[in-house]
Amino acid sequence: MKYRMLGRTELQVSEIGFGGWGIGKNWWGETEDAESLRALQKAQDLGINFFDTAYVYGDGHSERLIAQAFRSAKKRAYIATKVPPKNMQWPADHRSSLQATFPPEWIISCTERSLKNLHTDCIELQQLHVWSDRWLQDPLWQKVLEAVERLKSQGKIRFFGISINDHEPETALEAVRGGFVDTVQVIFNLFEQTPRRKLFSQCLQNRVGILARVPLDEGGLSGKLTPESRFEEEDFRSRYFAGERLKETCRRAEALKKVLAANGSQNLAQAALRFCLSFCAVSTVLAGTRRVPHVEENASVSDGRYLDGSQLEELEGHAWPRNFYR
Repeated sequence: MKYRMLGRTELQVSEIGFGGWGIGKNWWGETEDAESLRALQKAQDLGINFFDTAYVYGDGHSERLIAQAFRSAKKRAYIATKVPPKNMQWPADHRSSLQATFPPEWIISCTERSLKNLHTDCIELQQLHVWSDRWLQDPLWQKVLEAVERLKSQGKIRFFGISINDHEPETALEAVRGGFVDTVQVIFNLFEQTPRRKLFSQCLQNRVGILARVPLDEGGLSGKLTPESRFEEEDFRSRYFAGERLKETCRRAEALKKVLAANGSQNLAQAALRFCLSFCAVSTVLAGTRRVPHVEENASVSDGRYLDGSQLEELEGHAWPRNFYR
């Protein structure tokens, strides 16, 4: 496993991180805790040391599973979690106020709750789970920053970041320039390449770490979906790939496979992760994982081999601007 600096935090984090949404037992269909725990243990064994979760992933279930997995861990692991918006709206409505989404007392109480779930005295990275750049002009913003600094001074969190709204990377540019966020979490993959336009350079310039989420497009870049794939009713992918979306996703994935095969890569999922790692601005790639074989496959990508400039230029032509979350 290779490691990278997480922005200015001086934390050395694994290139492949563990995305903890799926183990929360909501939104992803049937999930077995025993298998999730085995996956978490395997991740540690393979050198993965960055684990991203959130309170809303099963109302704390993902956090509690991670705490259970690390109870006897001998290796150092960095845990990132998130404060849900008080109004529980995903993505954030840019018309909403900080009082409705992240009032200072809410950030503090949610942090206390996550500390208990994680069985720890300090959270390495606390994040706001959604973001609107309009909040920077909200009269309450200074109070929010004061609450964050209070949590830091009390030793309850070390670093602070934001998780950017789906497919809105440029809404974080001012926050990055402002110097008060240590990290930004953003959707970045072979289809959603918008962050490379402006966000990456801003983050490099300001030494802000980038957590690349949804690297496999919720399965669209796994190489395993077909137009005949079906999902359980409670699995959010039954809506994400609704209508003609699945068919079009598969068509574009097949086109990518041909390009990647010509460059010596046979596995779409691994190539998709390697694509994300080919940008030095990216600190870690958060691969959502629930099963041991997936952990092994994901971790194997961190081998120091990246795509070159000509390959990245060719793949830029396969970008597919759209938002299936809406």
